[in-house]
Amino acid sequence: MQHRGSRSSGAPGSESAPRTPDKGIGRRRFLGYLVAAPTLAAAAHLGQSAAAPREAGAVIPSAPEASEISDLNDLMTAAAAPTSNLISVVVNSDGTASFDMPRSESGQGVTTMAAMLIAEELDLPLDKINVTLADARPELVFNQITAGSNTVISTYRPIRIAAAIARGQLLKAAAVELGEDPTRLTSYLGVIKAPDGRTIGYGALAGRAASQQTKQVEVTLKDPSEFTVIGTPRNRIDALAAVTGRKTFAMDLNIPDALPTMICRPPTIKGTPRSVANADEVRQMPGVTDVVQIATGIAVRAKTFGQCIDAVNALDATWNPGTADNESDDTVLDKIRQAESPFTVPKVDPAAEVVEGRFTFYFRNNAALEPNTAVADVRPDRAEIWAPLQTPILCKQRVAKQLGLQEDAVAVHVQQAGGAFGRRLFDDAVIEAVEASRKMGKPVKLMWHRTDECRQGRTHPLCTSRIRASFSGDNVLTFEQRHASVGTDYSHGFGEMLTATNDDDRPPVVRENDKGSAGQVFNLTVNVPYNFGAVTQSLDEVDTYGTFPTGSVRNLVNPDVRTAQELMVDQIAAKMGKDPYQFRREFVDDERLRAVLDKVAAEGEWGREMAHKTAQAITVHKEYKGATACLVEIDCRDETVNRKIRNAVTGPRVTKVVMAIDAGLPVNPRGLEAQMQGGIMDGIAQALTSSLHLRDGVLLEGSWDDYFYTRHWNAPLETRVIVMPPTTGKPGGAGEFGVASPMAAVACAYARATGTIPTSFPINHDTLSFNPKPTVPPLPPSPTNGLTFTY
Repeated sequence: MQHRGSRSSGAPGSESAPRTPDKGIGRRRFLGYLVAAPTLAAAAHLGQSAAAPREAGAVIPSAPEASEISDLNDLMTAAAAPTSNLISVVVNSDGTASFDMPRSESGQGVTTMAAMLIAEELDLPLDKINVTLADARPELVFNQITAGSNTVISTYRPIRIAAAIARGQLLKAAAVELGEDPTRLTSYLGVIKAPDGRTIGYGALAGRAASQQTKQVEVTLKDPSEFTVIGTPRNRIDALAAVTGRKTFAMDLNIPDALPTMICRPPTIKGTPRSVANADEVRQMPGVTDVVQIATGIAVRAKTFGQCIDAVNALDATWNPGTADNESDDTVLDKIRQAESPFTVPKVDPAAEVVEGRFTFYFRNNAALEPNTAVADVRPDRAEIWAPLQTPILCKQRVAKQLGLQEDAVAVHVQQAGGAFGRRLFDDAVIEAVEASRKMGKPVKLMWHRTDECRQGRTHPLCTSRIRASFSGDNVLTFEQRHASVGTDYSHGFGEMLTATNDDDRPPVVRENDKGSAGQVFNLTVNVPYNFGAVTQSLDEVDTYGTFPTGSVRNLVNPDVRTAQELMVDQIAAKMGKDPYQFRREFVDDERLRAVLDKVAAEGEWGREMAHKTAQAITVHKEYKGATACLVEIDCRDETVNRKIRNAVTGPRVTKVVMAIDAGLPVNPRGLEAQMQGGIMDGIAQALTSSLHLRDGVLLEGSWDDYFYTRHWNAPLETRVIVMPPTTGKPGGAGEFGVASPMAAVACAYARATGTIPTSFPINHDTLSFNPKPTVPPLPPSPTNGLTFTY
């Protein structure tokens, strides 16, 4: 039995309450589809909502910005809506339900979210719902892109509709079997019960409730007051498998004859292979089966990954120049500065005071915990791919083009990912695996080395952000931001989705200032969340991602954009003689922002007495149909900054974080809390320690031991995430939402503790705290002394 579906939100109750059909008042009804199938199946039909207007809380309100009229999530949801009727919930003859999720699961918990939505509307326990990841389905068009924290927003309604249709059909089938009116039956945990106590399980009804043809039906979704699953904190459905090592990733698959494969890569960015002097010799090494030249390097296939590493390091290869051989941080920064647009807002008051700031954000690594992986089995007439992918349809199309095959001759199986953060929007590893498999004539199980990720992988682009603001008396009159950056690669499907939308549907400021895909994304995501009079923001790019392999690291541009803004907000507040919290409270342009701001100020004890060279800071951020605020305490005392830890970067330490999030309707508060905790660690790293150093075309970081993400010794001693009660009745995004306000708060706290406003990030970038690993051989030796430091 299959069904397809969409609807609204609310407060949690008890999961054990039986449910009678369709007796509530004021509930919304939706259209969905019964799908012709052997057992019951259902799908959805969607609409769209408008953006809320700005609050005018200050004397001089700012006009709504583009992202406040229609943001990136509105565009993505609208792009997905036309094919929402093609995703379905299936009820099986064993009483379970199945759902093929048209999004990627990379640890953010979307499979748990989907299971919760189905459990809510189908009245089935979570442990009887099996959520798998859908193979690439071109007919879904833009409904199989995982990005922009859009999954819960765009699938919340259709998944619920599909599940509700399925439940309705089960009730009808049960009414026939039990000889009762459907309205007298109740459903509860996979069983339908008659008034006289007779019961029948979903499994026994699945075949009888199935439809012989696809047809449109009407369905009523639960009223929020009836929710027993949505809004309640739940553990992830894959948690046990993850912590016991049973969760399957691409490299765990046993594809016949697919052997480990790795790439010998050039010493500089985007170099290409010229020749190999000892390929035959390397083919004779233990375990090695194949050595072939591909576009990006020399592919080596062997019986184990250890043998691959040995073979890669033994290769005597010569290389063509890379695309950035003469580039270093300073040369790239000079080009960016030359591209920066001037400020344009005229001085509106001769007596106004002006403040200006310039901030630099260096390259950052876009690698996830699981390296780039892909399994490829290429035959003359077909190809099969297994890989963690955020854009599987585009991958399928690219592979077909690469091999000269019809798209239906290429099968792409989406695998669980060990993190994504935008990296798996690109199918770089798949393209390499396909080329290697074709040239070797054998299946390959390709994995990037961690050094590959750091030196040849995608980076968050180096950028600058300049701000000029003017104020007079108690009013901020103007606020201008000019962001300039190395080009960000949006060829992963975002660009197509943006150009596929009707220009007339986009806000005028987006149409006029889009400057390509990057400009559109910028305008659809950034905002200044304060009433600061005349507000303008713009983006300039240098290099069209031809020189550097770029991509957006979690949360696109806003961690950088908002960090620059919040540092300037603190400066304006100080010049006005106002407390940073009270100043923000006065000028924020949204009541939801004010609520989360007040919450963290109260819970974090804003204004408490702090020791010398320690400080608090408080910031806000709005995006993804939600609002966040973050209070941070930092310790910049000498004894903390100069503490010694083996092979570690220490420096200032964030000692306390209190963060509040209003996500509209939190589907799974526990999952939302976990997302914010991860965002906090990202924000701390990006403000204090994490960056890539570019020198003569080489990114010096060679692994995570010298890419200084937040470690235990730099993690806060106290972290608290407060999930606000439902406010809008609709879920907002979460995956990327937790980075911007913590990063900005750490920067502001550092400024207050040291008396020095940081202008480049991370603040330790100018100090190279490690000896760079060599580029030849390309892969460093694995450490062998780990046990020495374990206990």
